[in-house]
Formats: sequence, C-alpha cells, structure tokens
Amino acid sequence: MRTEFEFIRNIKEKYGLHRVGDDCAVLPKDARTDLVVTADLLVEDIDFRLAWTTAELLGVKALAVSLSDIAAMGATPRWAMLTVGLPKSIWKTNFLDKFYEGWITLANHHNVELIGGDVSRTTDKIVIDSIVAGEVPKGKAVMRSGAKPGDSIFVTGALGGAAGGLILLESGFRYSNVSKKKKGLIARQLRPTARIEAGKYLMKRSIATAMIDISDGLGADLYHICDASAVGACVDHNAIPFDDNLRALMPAGERSAGRLGGEDFELLFTSPRKKISSPKLPPITRIGEITANVGIVEVVAGNILGTLPRTGYRHF
Repeated sequence: MRTEFEFIRNIKEKYGLHRVGDDCAVLPKDARTDLVVTADLLVEDIDFRLAWTTAELLGVKALAVSLSDIAAMGATPRWAMLTVGLPKSIWKTNFLDKFYEGWITLANHHNVELIGGDVSRTTDKIVIDSIVAGEVPKGKAVMRSGAKPGDSIFVTGALGGAAGGLILLESGFRYSNVSKKKKGLIARQLRPTARIEAGKYLMKRSIATAMIDISDGLGADLYHICDASAVGACVDHNAIPFDDNLRALMPAGERSAGRLGGEDFELLFTSPRKKISSPKLPPITRIGEITANVGIVEVVAGNILGTLPRTGYRHF
C-alpha cells in the first residue's frame, strides 16, 4: 500500500503542484515580505488519545505542531485558524473551553492572533484542523532543497524523547504517577516545543541552507531533505544527542538512529559551517555531512557503516 508521502509526490507530479513539498507554502505578500502557511490535522486515536492527555495539553500540542512548521522555514508566526470537530458527548463537557485555554496560552506566548476557524459535530472522534500563517523576509524562507555536498548536518536540542514518551504511554504509564525522568519523556510527547527563535536565528544569519522540523523521525526527515536537494548524507551515530531521560527507559546500547521516532519537533538543518552555538539557542549538534550520493543516507558507528532506514511515523 502506498504511503502518504508517495501519495503527495504523485499528486504533485500529476497536477504540477510545485508549491507543495516544504513545511509551509511560501507566497508573495509584498515587496519586502513573504507569507508562509501551514496546515496540520490531528485525529483522535491516530494522533492523540484522550486517555493519555488533557484538553489543555491537547490545545498546546495542536498549535505547537503548526508553529514547528513555521520555525522550520525561519519565519515568525502571526495568525492562526482553528477548526475542531467534536462528538456530542464531548460537546456537553467543558473539554472545548479547556482546549482553548491551552491553545490561547501558547498563542499569546508567540503573539499569534486567532483570526477564524469553525466548530462542528463529528460522529464519535475528535478532529482538529490547525492552520498557521507567518512572515519571513522576501526570498529568505529556508527550504528543504538547499543542501549541498560538504554541508554539515545539525540538529537542535535532543532526540528520542517524544518516542520514549509514546512507549511509556502505550505501556500504561501516565504523567501523574511516574519518576521525574519518565515525566520528562511523556512531556516531550504531550507538550512539544516549537523552535521558533532558533529557526529565526538561522534564517537571519543565512546559516541554514536547508531545514525541516523533526516531526516524522530523524531518518524520514533527513531523507526528505536529501530528496528535495538531490543529495545524500552520512550520519555519525555517536554524535546524535539522545535525550538524557531515555536512560530511564533503555540502556545506551539500545538507542539507535533507526529507532528514533517522530514528534521531537527539533530542527534538522544543513550548513557550510562546522560549528554553531549561541547562548540564546538550545544546544546545536553536528551529526554528519551531506554527500553527493544522491538518495543514499548512511550511518557510521565507529568502524561500522550501514544505511539509515527511511523510518518514521506514517498515517497509512
């Protein structure tokens, strides 16, 4: 069965949809500014489960996943539209009020204005459609297609925390009754952070040649950059900054790049530089290099060379 990415690639080619393919669509606004727009769909029991989260946290996540797309373009978020479909049983509760409390709290933090949307009824599951628009200086949006052989590969923050949190939730653990380290993992899954300031910093200084947020997983998202840029990559497994809280879940020997899931929402980007740091930013780690081996993503661990699997979250 075809994947969602194969479906998107097919309709792009079939109908000539040249603007489709990055974290956001980039549209001309005026002589100095471009508009970036993204849309995300969250479906109950596919993207979230009510037994695992709260209405407030779900509101935060619904906005954060779209803000992360804006961050990956190096843009500043400005406006949002939010559509929520609810079954009648949920409508009768205070769920939607609490959901909006969480959403608005994060929106206020980033000065994002809610300008519209819709509320409707569904048969039995909650459906959330999040649209966020932002601005970026003319021609400065960081696309996935700018990576070049010799560029370094970097990630912000630490990886694997959200996947660890998902494992805990699926195993019956809940945020309210676990150790501090396990709480940290579950928080990465339920309350992600969009790296808005890091994305803007990399854009303003023309540091990043290509960028994407890690929503599907390191392997899947690095392949997205390589496909868009017609390049390959080589990742140093020992350089990957795994989330320290994973120690509460698995020994170091069991952590691997191939097992890294999605929803870390860190930034994965390429740059001609070999080292990048700023006291205002999260840690930025060099994990590899872009190569001329088009479509091939290798991973090196000591003297062992292998291929990084194109793994990550898929809806189908």
